[in-house]
Amino acid sequence: MQSSTKFLSIIPVLPSQDIDRDVEWYRQKTGFEPVFQDKMYAVLHREHLSIHLQWHADTPDDPLLGGSVIRILVENIQPLFEEFVTRGTVKADKFIANTPWNTNEFGFYDLNNNAVFLVEGL
Repeated sequence: MQSSTKFLSIIPVLPSQDIDRDVEWYRQKTGFEPVFQDKMYAVLHREHLSIHLQWHADTPDDPLLGGSVIRILVENIQPLFEEFVTRGTVKADKFIANTPWNTNEFGFYDLNNNAVFLVEGL
């Protein structure tokens, strides 16, 4: 009998122009804390979630690209939204409730133009 695969987690690796700057931004604006950091790479955690940042030179041989998108599924989104408003990460009018695809959600861009959405299924 073949067993099914169980997905355990997803770890996005987002491009960064400045690891030190971006780690501090994620700490202040999202509550993710670094568990590893050097000039080329950082690993950030909050509860059981991880975001990795990887430095890129933003040259033709090593483009920054930007425009990556991640969606983080959460339960009980309202307290998190209120926290992010307090942190200055999002404005109070950016909460989208009861979307046509049955979610409550909000999102923001980091300093490298990566979109991060926090989503609660209804």
